[in-house]
Amino acid sequence: MQRIIYTLILIASTCLVGGSSTAWDVSAAPQAPSTLSYVESSNGLVPPNLDGGPIEVEMGDVNDDGNPDLLSIGDHGSPYVNTDEHGVMVWFGNGQGGWSVYQNGEFGYGGIALGDANNDGLVDVGYGMHHNYSGMDFGDQLLEVALGDGTGMSWTPWDDGLATNGESWGMFGTDFADLDHDGDLDLGSVSFGCCNGVHVYLNQMDGSWEQSWSTTIGGNSNEQITFGDVNGDGDMDLAATYSYGVIYLGDGDGSFSLEQGNLPAAADVSGVALGDTNHDGQDELGLVLNSGAVQVWRWQSPGVWENMSGSLPSNGPYEVVQLADMDMDGQLDVAAFGTGQGRVWLGDGAGGWLESASFSTPPYGYAQAFRVGGDADHNGYPDIVLVSEEGDGWNYQNHMHFYKEASTPDSLEIKPVAPAVHKTYYAGSVIFIDWISAVPGDDLGRVSLELSTHGADGPWQPINNDLPNNGRYQWLLPSGTPSSEQTFIRYTLSTTTETVQAVTPGPFNIIGAQQEPISGLEAHNDGPTILGETSVLSATIISGTNVLYGWDLGDGITTTGRLVSHAYPEIGIYTATVTASNDISSQTATTAVEVYEEPITGLMAINDSPTLLGETTHLTATVDSGSNVVYSWDLGDGSTAGDSMVSHIYAVAGIYTATVTASNKAGEVQASTSVVIIPPAPIHHYFWLPMIWR
Repeated sequence: MQRIIYTLILIASTCLVGGSSTAWDVSAAPQAPSTLSYVESSNGLVPPNLDGGPIEVEMGDVNDDGNPDLLSIGDHGSPYVNTDEHGVMVWFGNGQGGWSVYQNGEFGYGGIALGDANNDGLVDVGYGMHHNYSGMDFGDQLLEVALGDGTGMSWTPWDDGLATNGESWGMFGTDFADLDHDGDLDLGSVSFGCCNGVHVYLNQMDGSWEQSWSTTIGGNSNEQITFGDVNGDGDMDLAATYSYGVIYLGDGDGSFSLEQGNLPAAADVSGVALGDTNHDGQDELGLVLNSGAVQVWRWQSPGVWENMSGSLPSNGPYEVVQLADMDMDGQLDVAAFGTGQGRVWLGDGAGGWLESASFSTPPYGYAQAFRVGGDADHNGYPDIVLVSEEGDGWNYQNHMHFYKEASTPDSLEIKPVAPAVHKTYYAGSVIFIDWISAVPGDDLGRVSLELSTHGADGPWQPINNDLPNNGRYQWLLPSGTPSSEQTFIRYTLSTTTETVQAVTPGPFNIIGAQQEPISGLEAHNDGPTILGETSVLSATIISGTNVLYGWDLGDGITTTGRLVSHAYPEIGIYTATVTASNDISSQTATTAVEVYEEPITGLMAINDSPTLLGETTHLTATVDSGSNVVYSWDLGDGSTAGDSMVSHIYAVAGIYTATVTASNKAGEVQASTSVVIIPPAPIHHYFWLPMIWR
């Protein structure tokens, strides 16, 4: 196979951490190399040959050898439609970026999710599909769960009750999460194209499932679904490419409510992703629109979303999006792919994005699947798997491509990925502990995990020991775990010759069985703030558990959360009040937020005259300082204009005094400039007179 190397140039940047106690200190975060390069590492992905149409591919270690594998149930060609693909397909990874496939089942064309559904320590699969005609229990429903035996080669149906509530055409994108905090994984799936909507089923832990919620049957889907927590309350929320709504907030019992607000119209969305890009404990929503725009949105309050897209493209070839820390600097980045083009934009943790990498697939490369995050070769950086539909006209075919980051590690290292800083989890729930490791040589090592609920210095309690170094552990957080806002995990990676450790870079929260009264509540803000810019307000406590924070921001707006952002409408000093409460106590604190207008200084007016009569004179106003400045010109001939730069044609030659007034809510200043308009040069006429001879 031809090796194709894509070199991705990264522009180095410095992460600045503010003075707020809620900021994540990334000073100890691993540093990315100055250049990331990706080598295509697809050897062994064929057979089977793919066909066309949507497909979902997931990364995970299904045979516990420490190496990520790839799983899918295929595209339109599964089972056996012009192809040799069928059933659950596992491409086993060899730890170097090579693959070997094993297929089991007579069904396909759908989405897939990985997780331990029955808590036996082995990876299971959930999948929605269109081709459910196997004729046996394994593959005869549009939505199924099958238990794994630890080999990745054998699956046992565990699916009673699934696809029994109106799923009549086909299901597709699928995801697992503990939606009701009862210690097992539940299942969500979105329709294949038209008509079946979104369905959520709760795990009964006996091989049966009960639907807890669904959308109205109908609408169209772009086959994608994912779970996350967009409002930071610890309850899983749901994002899907579904024409009747993109984002739904979970209630912790398995039901959901639409929270579209001021987001782009759901029918315009072609791709979704969730991830916490700014370390506030809330997942941001990544979107790709039908126009190719790539966007990131943050939930602020019911019905209100903040656009954090910044410099991300407002149009382009993009069809799908992922949020992941591609350069492992501690900040989530944005990756997008579509029409043969891929891009990576580095995040700065504050809504800034810097394009840093690009790659392309053979034309035309329409996106059918896209995943980032797994590290196939243990070099310490995430890799990329995608499926693109390549060709034109009737001659098209899906092709799977795997790109591994090509750097070689020179030292042993383990890097925490999840739980994310400030995220909230319920005791008794299932959560995922994720990491990425850099391992020189062939000894992958083994991983041990420990928990502290009292800060980054411990004391430490064992979670599990001697785990395969595959980047993920599914953790049943014990129901008796006390509430804590200072929860950390310590990761230990040991090879035969060396041991290294890392600690979660910031605290996350546990809502536990034991409650503690609130004490020491304080409210803070990052002001003074210039009018029109965002004020960040935060609340801190000395102690207290299961704490909910409610804010009256002082201008008639209320919101919730320990960390909130708000743009005040006018200058002034606002008294923001936060109330922290739990079941046994409540405290209130205030902070004064100053919103001001920066006074205008150093106003200067200039122009490019002298100007010939009838031609255009350009006038410019500049200031040394001042915010939200509005400019108004008296051009000296009875004409007026606005803006800092104006163009004007004077009707009569002469000298004019143009005066500009610069104003904002702090006051106004004036400056003048003389404009010289000169008449055209006179035209001389010469006459010849006849000479008279005498």
